[in-house]
Amino acid sequence: MLVDHYPLFGLRLCTPRLELRLAQPEELAALADVAAQGIHDPAVMPFLFPWTDAEPAVRARSVVQHYWKRLGDSTPERWGLVLTVFRDGAPVGIQQVDAEHFAVVREVATGSWLGQRYQRQGIGTEMRAAVLHLAFEGLGAEYALSAAFLDNVASAGVSRRLGYRPDGVERHQVREKAVVSQRLRLDRADWEKHRTVPVTVTGLTPECLAQLGAG
Repeated sequence: MLVDHYPLFGLRLCTPRLELRLAQPEELAALADVAAQGIHDPAVMPFLFPWTDAEPAVRARSVVQHYWKRLGDSTPERWGLVLTVFRDGAPVGIQQVDAEHFAVVREVATGSWLGQRYQRQGIGTEMRAAVLHLAFEGLGAEYALSAAFLDNVASAGVSRRLGYRPDGVERHQVREKAVVSQRLRLDRADWEKHRTVPVTVTGLTPECLAQLGAG
C-alpha cells in the first residue's frame, strides 16, 4: 500500500465539518476542477505568485503540479504538506503547512485557498485551526507564521480570530505593482488562548513525525 512507503498518506485531521488529508489522484482531479471554477474576484490578487491569472485549464493543471512537486521535494529538513480540505466528502480547497529545519527552529508557515463558492462560511478558520493543532499539539511547534496583503480582509480575519499578532511588513511586486503584506506570528500561548475548534488527529505515526522532522 502507498501508506507503507509514504506514511503521511495515512494522516487525517478532522474538525466538526471538515477532513484534511493528502488527496488520491481522482480526488486531486476534483480539487483541480474547483480551482478552475474560480477562487477569487479577478480584479484582486491575494497571492504573491499570481497563478490564478491563468486560464482555467492551466490553473487546474498547476494545482496538480504543485501538489506533486511539494510532495516530491519534501525532506525532513524542508517540507511542504499540501492537505486537501474535504467537506461532505468533496474537495473545497487546500491548506498547506511548510517548514524548514523544523527539528531546530520549531516553526511552521501556512497558506491556503478555497473555491469561491465555499468562502464566507467559516471554513477558512476551521481548516487553519486544524493545521495549527497539528503543528502545536502534534509536532511540538513553538510558532506558526502567516502573511496576507493589506487588502485581504478575509485572511486577516482568520488570523485575528486564531490569535496571531503582527510581525512586520514586507513589500512585493505583484502584477507589476508594489504591494504590502502583513506578516503575522502565533506563539503557543496565544494558540492555547484562542482554541475554539475541536480537532482530531489520526495517523500521526512515528514514521510521519520522522518525515516532518519532528521525530
